[in-house]
Formats: sequence, C-alpha cells, structure tokens
Amino acid sequence: MVTQGLIARFESKAGKDDEVEEFLKSELPLARGEPGTTAWFAVRFGRSEYGIIEFFPDEASREAHMNGPVEAAFRERGGTLFTGPAKSQSVTVLADKIPLIATYEYSTKGLLLTFKAKSGHVQDVEQFLRNAQPIVEDEPYTTSWLALRFDNGEYGIFDTFGGTAGRFSHLTGRVPRELAKHALTLLGGFPDMTLLDVL
Repeated sequence: MVTQGLIARFESKAGKDDEVEEFLKSELPLARGEPGTTAWFAVRFGRSEYGIIEFFPDEASREAHMNGPVEAAFRERGGTLFTGPAKSQSVTVLADKIPLIATYEYSTKGLLLTFKAKSGHVQDVEQFLRNAQPIVEDEPYTTSWLALRFDNGEYGIFDTFGGTAGRFSHLTGRVPRELAKHALTLLGGFPDMTLLDVL
C-alpha cells in the first residue's frame, strides 16, 4: 500500500529532448535501488515537457527519496538539461492498483486526470475514488492506477497502460463513464485530462 507521492514537471532546454530522455531512463536503476520507493515513472507530457511521478508507503520513505541518489543526480545534471527547477506537487494516495515490479516494463502510455470537488462534496469524491479501485483491479490492460489528493486540495487519477489500446479500453470503461455521469454533481465540471508517454 502506498500513501504518499510526488509529481514533478520540468521543461527541457532547446535541443535537449533526446538527452533528457536518456537521462530519465538512466535513473530507473537508481529508483529501483531505493527500498522505500514503491513506484517510479519517468513520463513525457508533451514536446519538451517531462516529469517524474513517484509513490511511497509513508512520509519517511518520501523524505529518504528526496535525499537519495535519484535526487542527487537531478541536482548534478539538472542545470544542463532543464530550463529551471521542477514544479513539484505532493499528493496523498487514496486508493491504488500497484502491480509487481516486472509489470512496469509493459507500461508505455499513461493518463493524468485532475479535478476539483464541488463545494460540500469532498467526502463524496474521495469515496467515489476509493470505490473505483476494485473496478480498476478487473481491467487487465490497466497496469497501474492511483487515486490522488493533491496538496492544493484538488484530486486526480494517474494510471498507466501497456499501450494505446489499453488506454482506450480504460477510457471507454466503467470508471470514466461514472466520472462523466457525476461530473456536474460531484465535481462541478469535467476533469482536465493529459495523455502522456511512459519512458
């Protein structure tokens, strides 16, 4: 079970996309060597925009990661690869589907939804997200799924898939249909959706 996470976004310097992608891929063995880092994803949000999305069982593990080898490598190389410091958000994990480590090798596509709870419906939104977890467990092509509460009070869902077909299968499945059905009553609007590539 994971309880804490971080989402960091950063922009590559002009002409550095290939170097950034190689650097991010090279960080995976370091992340795997951190006993308290349960899940770690290097992602591409769009042209020249990248990120790290990572999850931990507790706050102590997140703090250990912030002082560990992955962060040290970012401090060492970041100035040559990125336009500035990462924009980071802490998240609390409300529910998750975390696979065995070997399954991560098959995650190539991702999805990040963000949304706000409508006034007076915070508990309803959190319960909805918790209730979605067993539904997603039955989705064979959803390799990971995490329901999130951001430190700014917003909510989100981060999930990964083996490919475009798996992502499409999820997007046409029960959880997104239920989100759309309740968007106006629980959320006050439709979620912002970002399609991303898992590096």
